[in-house]
Amino acid sequence: MLTQDILNALKGYFKDLSNDVTLVLQTGQHSKRDELKNMLSQISDLSDKIELVERDTQSKLRSPVTFAIEAKGKFTGIQFSGVPGGHEFNSFILAILQAGGSKLKLDESIQSMVKKVKKKLDFQVYISLSCHACPDVVQAMNQFALLNDNIGAEMIDGAVYPDLVEQNKIQGVPTVFLNGEVFASGKVEIAGILEKLGKVAPEILEASNDEPSLPMQDVTVIGGGPAGVAAAIYAARKGLKVTVIADRFGGQVKDTMGIENLISVPSTTGPQLTGSLMKHLNEYEVTLKEHIRVEKIEKGDIKTLHLSSGETLQTRTLIVATGANWRKLNVPGEDENIGNGVAYCPHCDGPFYKGKDVAVIGGGNSGVEAALDLAGIVKSVTVYEFLPQLKADKVLVDQMAKRSNISVVTNAATKQILAENGKVNAIEYIDRTSDEVKQQALHGIFVQIGLVPNSKVVEGIVDLTKYGEIIINEKGLTSEEGIFACGDVTTVPYKQIVVAMGEGSKAALAAFDYLLMNPLEVDEQQSAEQAA
Repeated sequence: MLTQDILNALKGYFKDLSNDVTLVLQTGQHSKRDELKNMLSQISDLSDKIELVERDTQSKLRSPVTFAIEAKGKFTGIQFSGVPGGHEFNSFILAILQAGGSKLKLDESIQSMVKKVKKKLDFQVYISLSCHACPDVVQAMNQFALLNDNIGAEMIDGAVYPDLVEQNKIQGVPTVFLNGEVFASGKVEIAGILEKLGKVAPEILEASNDEPSLPMQDVTVIGGGPAGVAAAIYAARKGLKVTVIADRFGGQVKDTMGIENLISVPSTTGPQLTGSLMKHLNEYEVTLKEHIRVEKIEKGDIKTLHLSSGETLQTRTLIVATGANWRKLNVPGEDENIGNGVAYCPHCDGPFYKGKDVAVIGGGNSGVEAALDLAGIVKSVTVYEFLPQLKADKVLVDQMAKRSNISVVTNAATKQILAENGKVNAIEYIDRTSDEVKQQALHGIFVQIGLVPNSKVVEGIVDLTKYGEIIINEKGLTSEEGIFACGDVTTVPYKQIVVAMGEGSKAALAAFDYLLMNPLEVDEQQSAEQAA
């Protein structure tokens, strides 16, 4: 049952509904149907614009715990199979609001792309209610459905449909199926989904090429994590024209559950901090282009950016805050089994391994934290560390020692990941003290060996280290005039949220100084305006 505080808040949100919304619940019997019906009843009682009906849809809806959303008496293409609680509650409420007439969150250029899809596309997004990465995918697919009658979107809670999970060999979420075939699995970003969608429906890319160029900016920030948001806010406070381009707002922070070292904030979570970053950014006149990637950069006094939406953007300065991504083992069996036993997010995929034996590769803070998270769910966790000793903080190691179902193997070099019948069943590693090759039977492997900088977009544009980090000076300036960088993608030591925020602020101030010292000549400005 929803609390009165939640119901009061929702009642306020629903006051702005302009369309009639119908929640259509499939008739029948199921152990979780009463729970779902009670939730839907509570929601429908909050507004005369929302109605709950029970209907035999003649198998159009999956089961008695499946409901669809209609707007103005017409099916929207949106379905939820399971009780949309946990992280998916927001997806459910947003679907009602957007079907009811609220503005969609997707960038206008993305909406234009999705509207051009001509073929029938039915998406199913398998989720777990504990997955904090899943709602982004569900919410994007729901908006796709609202934009185009050819697109259907169904959220499927794997815990409610274990037979489907087994049948489709799903071991990680989100997993997206398109017309009955795997479309994307594991950690997937909306920009990546759009890229894949372009291969299935190439007409969306042809349409996007007609998009007009955007007005020239003083500062363009690539990246929407703590460094990028800090840079954008500091630049906007100087009265500059600022655009943020982010394929995933929040970046790696969004995947972090426990944050206790952000000074003045004793405790928060990644999703909460991401929400705070968005709220703060919205206080300023900053253009945000989310779920869009920069495909190419043309350098010069005025930089030209080519975006994945087909748009181009000219900017006087550029701040690269693209952060880092999970580092892979790069061993046989890893890529082939992502989503089928190989995972990178214990919070998202841990529930799929309840009562099973798993391994965590990496003995740093992220690895030990992952082991501690998993220990309460799985049967056993084995932590594999390449070095003779764990690298994690002592407080974490001490906590791990108290867990009877966690063991540690040091001096272990992963050789390969083994699978049988499409599922991981063992890890093979080298004991570095004896050079002996060993195997351990298990059901899942969580890779936690650090991060790799997301610097590919500036390869050949600015100088990089052999590790791919952008080389910067004390002001965040790169080797190219007018291009600055900050955060985890750079050579700055200590990849921490608070450090990234400071570096982003510094880069924005340095960009402002650069603009003061390099005013745009009249003929350059006219040329830029004509090009735009």
